[in-house]
Amino acid sequence: QVQLEESGGGLVQPGGSLRLSCAASGSIFSINDMRWYRQAPGKERELVASITKSHSTNYADSVKGRFTISRDNAENTVYLQMNSLKPEDTAVYYCNADIKRRLGSAWYAYWGQGTQVTVSS
Repeated sequence: QVQLEESGGGLVQPGGSLRLSCAASGSIFSINDMRWYRQAPGKERELVASITKSHSTNYADSVKGRFTISRDNAENTVYLQMNSLKPEDTAVYYCNADIKRRLGSAWYAYWGQGTQVTVSS
């Protein structure tokens, strides 16, 4: 079994900051790309940021310059530092990772359960 567990969501005022964490645990041989998605009410899930095992990153245009994705390969953890938050950042944030459970097995995309981020005064 593999689990991704997010933490760090909550309520924050516009202009504030939050740091999300997502830890992968269980039977893990290797983790490739890790990502953060978000889904606002009534909208489709969208990719926010991604990071490769070698720490190359990509961001959605809407969060560039405000959000920073990072990872700790030794701890199987990915982070999302969110600064200058706006009401339109309000959503459930999900982490996603490509994981190989053992040598020779296929890569499989795992999802966390999501954490709510609400930006409101």
